[in-house]
Amino acid sequence: MKVLACNANRPLAEAIAAYLHLELTHATVRRFSDMEIFVEIQENVRGEDVFVVQPTSYPANDNLMELLVTLDALRRGSARRITAVVPYFGYARQDRKTGPRTPITAKLVANLITQAGANRVVTLDLHSGQIQGFFDIPLDNLYSAPVFVQDIKDRYQGANLMVVSPDVGGVVRARGIAKRIEADLAIIDKRRERAGVSEVMNIIGDVKGRDCILVDDIVDSAGTLCNAAVALMNAGATSVSAYVTHGVLSGGAVARVTSSPLKELVITDSIQATEAVRLADNIRQITIAPLLAEAIDRISDERSVSSLFD
Repeated sequence: MKVLACNANRPLAEAIAAYLHLELTHATVRRFSDMEIFVEIQENVRGEDVFVVQPTSYPANDNLMELLVTLDALRRGSARRITAVVPYFGYARQDRKTGPRTPITAKLVANLITQAGANRVVTLDLHSGQIQGFFDIPLDNLYSAPVFVQDIKDRYQGANLMVVSPDVGGVVRARGIAKRIEADLAIIDKRRERAGVSEVMNIIGDVKGRDCILVDDIVDSAGTLCNAAVALMNAGATSVSAYVTHGVLSGGAVARVTSSPLKELVITDSIQATEAVRLADNIRQITIAPLLAEAIDRISDERSVSSLFD
């Protein structure tokens, strides 16, 4: 088994390799002067089981192209099996036609990864479950819930907890965590009455006097999350924290979070933290390296991955 890192999140790849007691495969991923990507694998990979760690986070197009070129290099190097480990699967939010003449880029990216040479894909908390069906190769969609549940139990023992889904689409995810920590569930119904008019938030459930925990898969601009925190505090919540798998946090998101009523935003290291994220007082990052490493080890040994969540 070999673990290879591209440039998007090398610290995560190093942590995975350390957990598996391996050294990262020596490879060069660099740019020509016109920013074309060049990849050279500097070890023999013929007949090897190779895992490429590369989230397709910002800059999404560059990181996706790095992954595709690396997969092609491994395929042409006669690797026995190539697994793309994509902790954050970019373009997942475009998973259906939302209007006439719009693309389904999640399917497009799935096709690109398959055609580039991947035999298997490992990812974490896909934005929507149906994306698993976009791949014609095996895909393992891992869940951050076990990591979040353990952290919540360690930090909120004895608290009067209420798990909150920030929108109707995330109810299944929030319910799963609520069940594991034996907490109640509330839902925020978000509506925009017309274009240019701020959202109206209706809270389904009594949050008064409760320590609320918002659960979501992606935080990008953080507008929905911060508005939800305000609505919950206005409804009488004692405190509001958030557990979100992928901290995209683009634009002014970090400033928005730090100035919001959120007591804490907890994200995973599926995306490498920026300097602004590291310096933010109320943003904390927890690692999913052991989870990914354990999945990689089981895939390599042909053991069950689903038993990780039993």
